[in-house]
Formats: sequence, C-alpha cells, structure tokens
Amino acid sequence: MKESGVDVEALAGALPKETDRSKAEREAQRRVRNWIAGRDHPRATREDIAALAGVLSVEPGQIARFTSMSRFQRTSPRKARLLADLIRGRRVDEADTLLRFNPKRAAVMVRKALRAAIADAEQNEVPIDRLYVSESRVDEGMIIKRFRPKDRGRAHPIQKKTSHIVVGVEELD
Repeated sequence: MKESGVDVEALAGALPKETDRSKAEREAQRRVRNWIAGRDHPRATREDIAALAGVLSVEPGQIARFTSMSRFQRTSPRKARLLADLIRGRRVDEADTLLRFNPKRAAVMVRKALRAAIADAEQNEVPIDRLYVSESRVDEGMIIKRFRPKDRGRAHPIQKKTSHIVVGVEELD
C-alpha cells in the first residue's frame, strides 16, 4: 500500500457498495482499516480482494492471507501445538503430507483446518504450488469438567480440554 501510494479512502472507494452512499463509505473505510490492522472482521469476500488488488495493481494472492479456524476440537492444546509447530513455514503440499502420515490423533484436526485454508485460496484462484503455511497456532478452548467416582465415596475431577486450531496460508513472493 505504501509502495503504490494508495490511501484508505481510495481502497474503500474500490469496494462494492450497497444503496446508502454515506453509510456504505464509512463501512468500507472501517473494513479496510480492520484488514490493514490484520483483523479479518468482517471477512473479506472474493470480490473485495479482487477490487483491492485492482487498485493496488497486484495479484489477489499477494495481498490476502487465507485463514481457517477449527474451534472446540476435542484434543488438548499441548498435543495439537506439536503438530502446529511442525507445519509452520512449510509449503502446503509438504505440510499436508506430514499431517497425513503422522500417527497423532490431532493430525486429523490440524489437517482439516489446513485443507479449509487451501480451499479458500483455491476459490480466489491462487495457485496451490505457490502457497505456504504462514500462520499455525493452537489456542485453548473451553474445558469440559467431569467427575470420576473413586473408592470410599470420593470423586476426582476430570478435565476434558478442547482446542481452537488456526491455520493461515499465503502466496510466496
């Protein structure tokens, strides 16, 4: 954005708008500021990315990160982080192969998130052979609390942990 000399107002002007003119302009500027700050809310559509890429005169894959989040997965974050660390920074075909043949149970869940991010990139016509895993993290989800009966009328707590798995892919420069 700095290299091409385009400001937020020019980018917001390129986005598709609804009927109410002033409100749509304010909304478009807010969306562009969120995207520049790294927040993907509201989620950028294919048309939005194409419009922004047209203003900046670059390919859509060069300005977009395609992220997928798989929430409340029934695996502990500590176990899933091992796999997230394994694929971070790798090409997507290499990461997919590593997850496919990994014996850990969480590999299925991380691979599902990776495949969803790749599908988002395919939808925006980004070549798959130029993608790499730019973001791969596992956050803690809620803890499901249960109790296990023990001897002499006692009960021991059981914590069933969940994870939020986030995988993002970008195009190589």
